[in-house]
Amino acid sequence: MGDLFVGKSFPRADKDKVTGRAAFIGDIALPRMLYGKILYSTRPHARIKSIDTSAAERLHGVRAVLTGFNTPDVRVGFLGDQTALKRDKVRQFRDEVAAVAAIDEEIAEEALSLIKVEYEDLPAVFDPIEAMQKDAPLIHELDARGKPRRNNILPLPWKLAFGDVDKARDASHVVVKDTFRTQWVHQTCMGASGGIAEFDVDDNLVFRSVTNVPFGGKDRLDMFLNSMGIKGRTRILTPYVGGSFGSKLDTDVYEFILVLLAWKTRCPVKIIFTRQEEFTASPPRQPVIGTVEQGCDKDGRLTFRKVDMILDNGAYTSWGATTPSVMMIPISSLYRVANVQFQATCVYTNNIYAQAMRGYGNPQATYVVEQSMDQLAEAAKIDPLEFRRINANVPYETSPMGLKITTCPMKECLDEVETKLGWQSKQGKRTGRGVGVASFLHVGGGARVYLSDAQGIILKVDDDAKVTVITGGTDQGQGSETIIRQMVAEATGLRPEDVSIFQGDTEICPWDVGTHASRHAFIAGHAILMAAAQVKAKVVDMASRWMPFLIQQDLKKKARTQPDFVSPEIDYSLVSDPANLDVRNGEVFCKSDPENPHFRLKASRILRKAHMVGTGKGEMVIGEAFYDPPNEMLDREGKGNISCCYTFGAHGVEVEVDKETGQVAILNYVAAHDVGRAINPMLVKGQVYGATVMGAGYALTEEMQVNHGRVMNANLLDYKILTAKDTIPIDAILVEPFEPSGPFGAKGIGEPACVPTAPAIANAVYDAIGIRIKDLPITPEKILAALKKAGNS
Repeated sequence: MGDLFVGKSFPRADKDKVTGRAAFIGDIALPRMLYGKILYSTRPHARIKSIDTSAAERLHGVRAVLTGFNTPDVRVGFLGDQTALKRDKVRQFRDEVAAVAAIDEEIAEEALSLIKVEYEDLPAVFDPIEAMQKDAPLIHELDARGKPRRNNILPLPWKLAFGDVDKARDASHVVVKDTFRTQWVHQTCMGASGGIAEFDVDDNLVFRSVTNVPFGGKDRLDMFLNSMGIKGRTRILTPYVGGSFGSKLDTDVYEFILVLLAWKTRCPVKIIFTRQEEFTASPPRQPVIGTVEQGCDKDGRLTFRKVDMILDNGAYTSWGATTPSVMMIPISSLYRVANVQFQATCVYTNNIYAQAMRGYGNPQATYVVEQSMDQLAEAAKIDPLEFRRINANVPYETSPMGLKITTCPMKECLDEVETKLGWQSKQGKRTGRGVGVASFLHVGGGARVYLSDAQGIILKVDDDAKVTVITGGTDQGQGSETIIRQMVAEATGLRPEDVSIFQGDTEICPWDVGTHASRHAFIAGHAILMAAAQVKAKVVDMASRWMPFLIQQDLKKKARTQPDFVSPEIDYSLVSDPANLDVRNGEVFCKSDPENPHFRLKASRILRKAHMVGTGKGEMVIGEAFYDPPNEMLDREGKGNISCCYTFGAHGVEVEVDKETGQVAILNYVAAHDVGRAINPMLVKGQVYGATVMGAGYALTEEMQVNHGRVMNANLLDYKILTAKDTIPIDAILVEPFEPSGPFGAKGIGEPACVPTAPAIANAVYDAIGIRIKDLPITPEKILAALKKAGNS
């Protein structure tokens, strides 16, 4: 369906960002606004003996000084394992022990310097393996319900089992087992975290938030208000956002502190993180220790896979602790494997705590699995790309996890990598140059992590055929405004330049589960199709009633102005039945006689005539829909068809390793992606380029250096993200099987390209030098140390 606007590379519609007119949270100022600052712990694990705020309170310009001792004891977070301001003890360096609101940021900063906190240090633990030991210091002595805790393991037992792994292992021709590690990495959004909170006279909270889950944030803040005994309700307003990548999925602690400061002062209060705070006080992607064992038969077919993951959760629990629910997907279902065991253990430590990040656990899991695939292929003496082709997923299979795969061009993607990379002539040379490949599997049709995975859409059409799309979704920078215009224009028959988007206001917009899990285009697209069908039906119904009149009016006008004009014979019955009419590119026409100029009228003319009747019976057009996809929540065994469809792909990379410096140069990168049908190929490729570069940084340069709980490189100089000068040559290839469950045949694509990047690069480095680096990032120092060790041995 649809080929006028969908499938075309329209430029991005949000031009305000490049003209500088876009108002990000840092640009917004309100009358009477105060500025908030937070005092963080100077200890990784310590009891708070006392806090003296008297000097800060006396400072001119300070309006409020809050601590855990003068604020309500309200639990926040995924497991309710912390309070906004800490009163008993601190468990990490980012713990918030006091907050200030002042008339400007400088005074707020000075006030923080006047607060004196006395600590009693406690034994700390920073390694998840050590934290799991019986004699390890307890991070939390009590759980959120006040019950004693016996260890540091979170009560989130992520497990999945299918088939008989032990039997399959015994029957395998070849078995490999190894352990891999990943590192702390930060989302590193260009727009730092921040918000503005204010209460109206009726105690309703208006919160300007950069969240990508406005309605989830509203629910959490409403619960917070209720726990404080405040009867007002929350309204979330979302300004332009400078990137999210998962960091704005959960409601962060600073946002609850903003509410406390606004309530105390009865003024709007704003907090904007500094870049240092962004690194030290916002939750990154957690490191994992992954042990994988798998085997194959004589023909190279996988027989079993067993994976154990240990996740450093940090001191508190956010959405990072639920990433094993996504790790299960590649571990159980990437390639056809009949026997699977997976277990993930999340462990409290005195480190910074973890949050969601692009890929949501899939990059770590795929990194582990895909390196093991190369090891297994080598042990079985099969080319690693051919080994993947032998085991590739196929269309319309059901995986051990219960994923019901629909379209699946994984083999086509591997073929693209093989051809574009020149695989056969380059693989296995060990000359300092090498090639590597890794595949991926990710959700592409929503992901049911809540009881509702839905989005509401309202299409309001005015009498000039201008459409306002009122949506609860948000644009975190992915370009959804542009493709929503394309899809609305295609589905309604109106024009994309006549479509505008209104979003980011929970008071007006219909409910949306949030912009996450690569779901926005898929879910919004379905809602648009449903609402647009109503709009089109109303427009053609109006046209069937008004076209005969308007056509006659046109003919009479021509007869008056053109003396030689002879009115044609018109069969008005052709335009008097809605079933005979259609709308396309802003015009209504007769389907059986589409080239007849008398039967082709602008939709705006019909809408205006139906609206401006002068009889008290005018009409207007509004369509609304609430689309909740037919996907499933995971059951108690971790099984279920969590998404309507799944995306597949393969990345191949050619690298050169300098054996003198240890530097890895990416010479050629092929990213072949199954996207269903690309709504906007240019924007889809933009997603692939951006995510691939993010994945390359994960593989080679990025690491939060966390030393005894303290982030040591909390700035963009020492934290090495790839920049424009580090551009790598990426050949983004879109493989477009029409996905029957997707709107216009599309699948979600926001996250996948950062999933297989690190293992593809790791495998290429191994192919280049014959040494496998098993912990990320693959730095020159690690390569040189490995080369030296291999030389000595």
